Amino acid sequence: MHAFEEKDYSKKIDLGLWKKLLRYAGAYRRELVAISLVMVFVAVIDASYPVMTRYAVDQFIIPGDTHGIGLFAAGYAALVITQAFLIWLFISLAGTVETGVCYDLRRRGFRRLQELSLHYYDTTPTGWIMTRMTSDAERLGETISWGIVDIMWGFTSMMAFGAFMLVMNWRLALIVLSVVPPLAVLSYVFQQKILKNQRIVRRTNSRITGALNEGIMGAKTTKTLVREDANLVEFQAITGDMRRYSIRTAVVQSLYVPVVLTLGSIGTGLALVYGGRGVATGAISFGVLVAFVSYTVQFFDPVRELARVLTEFQSAQAAAERVMDMIETQPEIVDSPQVLAKYGDVFDPKRENWTRISGAVEFRNVSFTYEGGEQVLRNFNLQVNAGQSVALVGETGSGKSTIVNLLCRFYEPGSGEILVDGGDYRKRGLLQHYSNLGYVLQQPHLFSGTVRENIRYGRLDATDADVERAAETVGATSFIRRLEHGFDSEVGEGGSLLSVGEKQLVSFARAILADPVFFVFDEATSSIDTEAERLIQDAIRRILHGRTSFIIAHRLSTIREADRILVIDSGEIIEDGSHDELIALRGRYYRLYVNQFTNEEERLPI
Repeated sequence: MHAFEEKDYSKKIDLGLWKKLLRYAGAYRRELVAISLVMVFVAVIDASYPVMTRYAVDQFIIPGDTHGIGLFAAGYAALVITQAFLIWLFISLAGTVETGVCYDLRRRGFRRLQELSLHYYDTTPTGWIMTRMTSDAERLGETISWGIVDIMWGFTSMMAFGAFMLVMNWRLALIVLSVVPPLAVLSYVFQQKILKNQRIVRRTNSRITGALNEGIMGAKTTKTLVREDANLVEFQAITGDMRRYSIRTAVVQSLYVPVVLTLGSIGTGLALVYGGRGVATGAISFGVLVAFVSYTVQFFDPVRELARVLTEFQSAQAAAERVMDMIETQPEIVDSPQVLAKYGDVFDPKRENWTRISGAVEFRNVSFTYEGGEQVLRNFNLQVNAGQSVALVGETGSGKSTIVNLLCRFYEPGSGEILVDGGDYRKRGLLQHYSNLGYVLQQPHLFSGTVRENIRYGRLDATDADVERAAETVGATSFIRRLEHGFDSEVGEGGSLLSVGEKQLVSFARAILADPVFFVFDEATSSIDTEAERLIQDAIRRILHGRTSFIIAHRLSTIREADRILVIDSGEIIEDGSHDELIALRGRYYRLYVNQFTNEEERLPI
C-alpha cells in the first residue's frame, strides 16, 4: 500500500467551495438575516457617534451654551443602550449559527464515513480523518458564523462612515478616502502569503494528529522495541515544521497590522491638514473637523476587520477544502439505483423486500487487482455449497484475505461474477448482504462499554436473555461470570480490560447473536491461548452447522474438521479436499501440516 498523500488544493479563494459550505448555514437562514439586520443598525449607530460629537462641539462647546444638553445626553444614552442590546443579540445569534454549522458538518461527515468503502480506510490515515471531524469542522463553524458578522459590520460601517463624511464635506471625504486603494492592494498581497503558509500549517497539523494516534495505539510496541527516543525525534521533526510555518504565518500577519495602522494614520493626518485649513478659512466648522478625525480613526477599523476576515476565510479555506473533500468522497462500492429502490440503503433499509438466503457461493472467472498493486486473482473459480465450512490455507499474500474480502463485498471483482444462491450478489443490496455476514477478526474490536453492550451490538433489539444465550453458546459465560459485575462489567477502551482470548469470545458471541448465513474467521484463533482456542473450536462445531463459513488460519490444527480445505498459491487453488484427503495426497498441505506439527512439538517443554 502506498503512503498517503494529501491533495494539492487550489491556491486562490474558491467561491464555489464557500457556496457549498454556506448551504450548511441555510438551516439558520433566519438567524443570518437577523444578524445582517442587526449589524446594519450597529453600523449606523457607530456612524452616528461622530455626528453627535460634531453637534456637541458646534452647539455646546464652541458657543459655551448648555441649553438643550439634557435632551442631547438622553439621546446619546439611548444610542448606547440600543447598541449594547444589539451587540448582545448578534453575539447570541452568531453563537447559535456557529454551533449549528459545526454540528451539521460533523453529522454529515460522520454519515459519509459510514457509507465509504473499506478502501478509503485502507488508504487514509486515522489522524487525517480525526482532524477533519474535529478541529477543521470547528474552524469552519467559527469562520462562517463570525465571519458573516464581521463582513456585514465591516461593509455597512464603511458605507455608513463614507456616506456621513460625503454629506458633511465631500471634498475632504475624497481626500481622506484616497488611502483606501493602496490599502486594498497591500491587503491582497499579504493575504496570499498568509494563505500559502496556513495551508502548510493545516497539512502539518494533520500529520501531527496522525503521529499522535499511531503513538498512542502503538504504545506497547514502542515499549517492547525501546523506540521512545526515535519516536520523540520523529515527532519533534513534525512539530518543528509546525512551529516554523506557524511563526512564519504569525510574522506576516504581524507585519500586516502595522501597515493598516500606518495608512489609517495617514488618513487622519490628511483630515487634520486639509480640515484644519478649512476651519482656518471658515469653510467648515470645528465640529466637522472633529467628526472627520473621529471618522478616519473609526473608518480603518472595519477596513482592518474586513482584511482580517478575508485572511481568516483564506486560511480557513485549507480546512474547508479538506472537510468538503471528505464529505464529497464517493463510496467505491455502491448499489445501482434499481437495487436501492428495491432494497434501500444503510440509512433507509427496505427490509420487507429482503429474502432469506441459503448460503451457496460461486466465484465465476473472478479477477481482482488492488489499486496501484499487482493482480491478486486471475479467472478465479470456486463453488461452495450452502452450509459448507471452507478453510483457506497458504502463504502471506497468496490471496486468502482477498477471496474473503470479495465474498464480504468489501471490494468488488474487476471482472467476473460472485454469485450467492445463483444470483449476482450485487443485485441483492449492500445492507442485505452485510446483514448476512458474521466476521470474527484476529484482533477483535470491542467498543467502550459493558460486555453486554458489546455482544448486543450484533443485534440491537436483542433481549438480555438473547445476549446471555449467545455468550453461553460460545462458552464465554464462564469467564464473564468471574468478572466483578458479570455481563455489566466495563471492557475498557478497545477491550483493554480483557485478554485477547476473552475479547475473541465476546466478538464471537456478538457475531452469533446476529444469526448470519455466512461466517468468516480471519486468523480468529492465532492470537489466543490453547484453552480459549478449545472453547472457540467447540463453539464452531456447535454453531456453524447449516451455515456457510470461510476460515483463514495459520494454525492448521484449527481447521482439521472443515468440510473443505483450499490451499491457495498466487491466487489459485492448488489443492482442494478434506484434511484426511489432503494428508493422503502428501502435497503442499501435507508438508505445511507436518512442518507445523513438528515445530509445535519441538516447542513443548521436556
